[in-house]
Amino acid sequence: MLSYEESLKILKETKALLEGHFILSSGLHSSKYVQCAQLLSKPHLAAKICSSLAKKIETAVPNFDVVLSPAMGGIIIGYEIGKLLNKETIFSERVEGNFTLRRDFKIKKDAKVLVVEDVITTGKSSLECSKLITEANAKIVGFACIIDRSKGQSEINNEIISQIQLDIPTYTKENLPKNLSLIEPVKPGSRNI
Repeated sequence: MLSYEESLKILKETKALLEGHFILSSGLHSSKYVQCAQLLSKPHLAAKICSSLAKKIETAVPNFDVVLSPAMGGIIIGYEIGKLLNKETIFSERVEGNFTLRRDFKIKKDAKVLVVEDVITTGKSSLECSKLITEANAKIVGFACIIDRSKGQSEINNEIISQIQLDIPTYTKENLPKNLSLIEPVKPGSRNI
């Protein structure tokens, strides 16, 4: 498995860790943004991260049936984890603002489902996916991501399996530090596309 330092080096090398003023999909502001799409655009480096995360998942959740990921950010990571662990992999998409299963994806009753995405900050997308699992009378066995930036304060009550934890401060619009308020914000996420 990759160490924290090795994982951070890959994020920086791939320019997946950006600096500036960002509005996250949660609506919070930050001086740093993790753009996993940049990591995933370099498959030889992304493979190292995904392989390491798959080993962590295998240890923490040795028995599950399906990987469910939220679109857009979680699709590739979910696919890679499913491929590495030989699990069925599906994804949810937003329709009129709510996650739903399309493309004839189904979660079978009593299936054990792992939610996998790229980055967890508040846990909102993962929890929206968990509603689909509950509605299908299936079981949520855990949550996993490449980067956990929740600082243990996400709305997810379960342990989050992550390749790396990053402590990146976030702010509401009302409590922005002065240096951040001087920079025009960018909203790079995909939630409102």
